[in-house]
Amino acid sequence: MMKLFYLVIIAAVVLVAACAATTGNEPDGWSAKEIETLKSLSLSSLGPLPGDPSNRYADDTAAASLGRRLFFDTRMSSTGLVSCGSCHLPDRDFQDGVALAKGVGTTNRRTMPIAGTAYSPWLFWDGRKDNLWSQALGPLESAVEHGGTRAQYVHLIAEQYSTEYASIFGALPDLASVPRKAGPMGNATEKNNWLALGETDRDNVNRVFANIGKSIAAFERRIQFGPSRFDRYVDGVISGDATASVRFTTQEQKGLRLFIGRASCLQCHNGPLFTDNSFHNTGVPARADLPVDNGRLDGALAVIADEFNCRGRYSDANGDCAELEFMVAHGEHLTRAYKTPSLRGVADRAPFMHAGQIASLRDVLVHYNNAPAAPAGHSEIKRLNLTNDELASIEAFLKTLNSPVITSPNTSN
Repeated sequence: MMKLFYLVIIAAVVLVAACAATTGNEPDGWSAKEIETLKSLSLSSLGPLPGDPSNRYADDTAAASLGRRLFFDTRMSSTGLVSCGSCHLPDRDFQDGVALAKGVGTTNRRTMPIAGTAYSPWLFWDGRKDNLWSQALGPLESAVEHGGTRAQYVHLIAEQYSTEYASIFGALPDLASVPRKAGPMGNATEKNNWLALGETDRDNVNRVFANIGKSIAAFERRIQFGPSRFDRYVDGVISGDATASVRFTTQEQKGLRLFIGRASCLQCHNGPLFTDNSFHNTGVPARADLPVDNGRLDGALAVIADEFNCRGRYSDANGDCAELEFMVAHGEHLTRAYKTPSLRGVADRAPFMHAGQIASLRDVLVHYNNAPAAPAGHSEIKRLNLTNDELASIEAFLKTLNSPVITSPNTSN
């Protein structure tokens, strides 16, 4: 009899302990540890905009206003028809929704969204740029994106934006001896014209060209994600709001539990922006219609060689370039490794992956569930063996990450 009494007491203690771990101020049965994880993913945990030592004009409102105008100016192209905003559409979360970006030609990559990029140390799918202003310069000289030359853009500044430019950066240099069709990335004539310029003229053009990028970056860094339904749900959970559960369906809660648990999504998609800002080979299939793409393996070498990188002549960093200094530049793990994109707004960004290889969000989840071998290098992902119902739950959760993209009032389009 006494033995039975003690067994009843022990059972009661275990039951009380179990209830204490999942009730009280923890809506929907989240444990204290899980709540900390949810808090780390909430937009309320995102710190202030990080400074950019390489761009002293990053937080200059006049530079941002000039950058906004340049961002939407189609004269910033060889045809007069393409602007940054042609692929980074404000009403599409500053992306374009097509598999391969289209400028004056067609690129080999999908357009990446701009929101939140101020928090990333690396830009582009392969991380070939290490600052936002240098990233803005790349497409301007790309033969298939904007297709122009840096001299052309500098002349445009002198002709159309001289007053705004001078008020921010100082007087423009004399461009009388600089032809419009001159640049190191152009066709044979444009390259020859560039080489024919004196060192001072080339440096003057490069300086103004860099300042164009710094203005555009000052605008772009103000483009941020607004709060989503997920963030409002987490705020309710953290505050102990008993009504928080009504903000998420049972399926969405199940998907969230899988996301932070058995599905292992947090290995890459963590933090308030749901990205580790790093590079991973996840076995994404290659496109037979595109050239070989080595991802970060080539991007690492490109960023080191970039004249507009953090350590370059036109950077304002004065050597404060830790990311570039300590980056890993070699290794098989870099082959076909691509940057982890933010999952905020992901449900509206089909098609997916670096070249639009996967059509739907469900197909992306199926890809990660099956973990196919990589076409080159070594895939990091492992087979998950999730059921169709579990995949549907994760998809439902991911849709709660949709939110409006916002910009500072002084730089709105």
